[in-house]
Amino acid sequence: MDTDTLARQLGEALQARGIMMTTAESCTGGGIAAAMTDIAGSSAWFDRGFVTYSNAAKHDMLGVDTALIERHGAVSREVAEAMVRGACAQSGCGLGVAVTGVAGPGGGSPEKPVGTVWLACYSTSADRLDCRLLRLDGDRSQIRHQTVLHALQACLDLLEQNPT
Repeated sequence: MDTDTLARQLGEALQARGIMMTTAESCTGGGIAAAMTDIAGSSAWFDRGFVTYSNAAKHDMLGVDTALIERHGAVSREVAEAMVRGACAQSGCGLGVAVTGVAGPGGGSPEKPVGTVWLACYSTSADRLDCRLLRLDGDRSQIRHQTVLHALQACLDLLEQNPT
């Protein structure tokens, strides 16, 4: 499925539930927010996006503890979860998504090779957090695009699991 279709479906699901959404993005650099706001009328269900590319931005804008980043690394489950919780807390939104990863071509390591992405979705009303590790293939652009697709689908899945 393409980003436009997924973003439309997610927007419809958000609007039907009266929920506003926020994003906290590192490796996608605002790509999820861009996909959402490409949809006309998205102001009815999309509130804001945080592009927190640096560790300092993750701390300053989302309240991610610097010790957490130092202990687990920016590309980790713990940081993705802290990012999404921070985005929802800062915005007051009912749904948030966060991504942090290694899009390449450099920056990878044996433990976290290029294509490693942590994605976290959080529904505040259901108090449900879904966090997953993605292992993506391709060049930088392909990895970023795949991450956006996975993020939109994960949000849609989380909403569909929690109908209210």
